[in-house]
Amino acid sequence: MLQLRTVVNFACGLAALISFGAASADEMPVSFSKDIAPILAKNCGACHSAAEANGGYQVGNFNLVLKAGDSEAPAVTAGKPEESELLTRIATDDEGLRMPQEADPLPAEQVALVKRWIAEGAKYDSADPASPLADIIPKSGQPDPPESYRRPIPIAAVAFSASGEEVAASGYHEVTIWNVASGTLARRIKNVPQRVQGLDYSADGTLLAVVGGTPGSFGEVKLFNPADGTLVKDLGSMADVAFCVAFNPPGTKLAVGGADRTIRIYDVASGKQEILIEDHADWVAGLAWSADGKRLASASRDKTSKLFNAENGESLVTYSGLGEPAFGVAFSGDGKLVFSAGTSKAIHAWNPDDGAKKHQIGGFSGDVLSLQAHEDKVFSGSADKTAQQHRGAELKHFKTYAGLGDAVYAIDFHAGTGRIAAATFGGEVRIWNAEDGAQVTSFVAAPGYTPPIAAK
Repeated sequence: MLQLRTVVNFACGLAALISFGAASADEMPVSFSKDIAPILAKNCGACHSAAEANGGYQVGNFNLVLKAGDSEAPAVTAGKPEESELLTRIATDDEGLRMPQEADPLPAEQVALVKRWIAEGAKYDSADPASPLADIIPKSGQPDPPESYRRPIPIAAVAFSASGEEVAASGYHEVTIWNVASGTLARRIKNVPQRVQGLDYSADGTLLAVVGGTPGSFGEVKLFNPADGTLVKDLGSMADVAFCVAFNPPGTKLAVGGADRTIRIYDVASGKQEILIEDHADWVAGLAWSADGKRLASASRDKTSKLFNAENGESLVTYSGLGEPAFGVAFSGDGKLVFSAGTSKAIHAWNPDDGAKKHQIGGFSGDVLSLQAHEDKVFSGSADKTAQQHRGAELKHFKTYAGLGDAVYAIDFHAGTGRIAAATFGGEVRIWNAEDGAQVTSFVAAPGYTPPIAAK
C-alpha cells in the first residue's frame, strides 16, 4: 500500500463503468491520453510531481503512473484492477485510506473509468510513454470571457505594444488591449487561460506571448497576433501554472518560468522547446534576458536569483543575498548588474560575474512585486501601492508614481515614449510620463464594468 499519511490529495479524477470486467464490444476503449491523462494532470500533478512526490508516487508521465510509490504494491497492474493500488485508494469507502484525503470522494463514474482502463490492459496510446502528461493531452479551447465584468479583477500582467500606442492587460480568460492616449478598449483576445500571469510583446510587435494556467493543474504558453487576436502558435503545456514570459531581444527565443520550478526556452519560429532548466527548488516568478541575449536571469520563491547560459541552459551564478522569496529580476543596460527583488522589501544589485552584492535599494514599505530596468533606470512596483524609479550609478530615488489604490502587481516601461504603466490588485492600470510623473491615463481593465455611484 502507498504510505497512508504522505499521499495527500490523491484526487485522480477518472471516468465511467463500475465493474472490473472489460468493456463491451460496442464501447470504445478508454484512451489514456484523452480520458485519463487530463484528469491525472489536473488533480494529481501538484502532489505527485517530481517536486513533491508524496508517498513516493509520481504522475508526471505514463511510465511513472504505473510505478509503485513507497510501498511494494504496484500502482497499476495491467488487466487486474483488483491488484492496482491506484484503484484501491480512489474506490475505498474507508476515509482513512481513501484518496483524496482532504476532498470529496471521486464520483462513481470516474472511479469506474479507471477500473475499465486497467481491465482493458492499462494501455498507452501516444508517441512516447516518457513524455510529460501535459504534452500528450489534446489541446482544447478556453471558455469565453464575460461580456461585461461585474467587478474588477486583479491585473497580474501588463505590457506596452512595440509602438507604445497600446497596452495589454491580463483579464479573466482574456487579454484586453487598450489605447494609451485615451484609455479606451481597443480589442479583446480570447482563448487564454483563466488566470493570465505573464505578457510580453516581440520586438517587432507582431507577436504577443501569453502565459498562465490553473495552479496545481496545468500551465499554457501561447503566441497571438495582437492586431487581430488570432492564435499563431500553441507552444506547449506544463504540469503547473506558468508565471513569467520574456522574448529575447531579437524575438527569436521565448523563455517561460512557472510553478513547476522549471525554465523553458522555445524557438519562436519552429515552436519547439529547445532547453529545459530544472535548477530552482521552488516557483520561478521572474525572468530577464541580457541585452546580447546570451544570458538569462531568474527570480524564484526559493529565495534565489540565478544566471544561466541561454544557449545551453548551463547554470552560471546563484545570488542568495535576498534571504526572502524573489519575484522580479532585471539586467542593467550595460549588463554589469543584475537587480533582484521580492519580499525582502528591497532591490538588490549584484555582479553577474561572481554573484557579489553591489548595492541595495530600500525605502519600500511593502513587498517589491515587479521589476524592470532600462539603461541606468530601475522601475519597481510594490505592495505599498506605489511604482518607483531609481537611477544613476548609485541608484538613487528619482520619482514615486503615487495615487494607486492597491498593490502594484505588474509594471512596464516603454523606452520609445518614455512612459511607465502600473497594474494593481484592484484592477486599475495607470500610465505616466516616467520623467516628470505626469499622468497620461488611468482606467479599470474590466470591459463593461461600471463603478458604483458613491452615496451622498
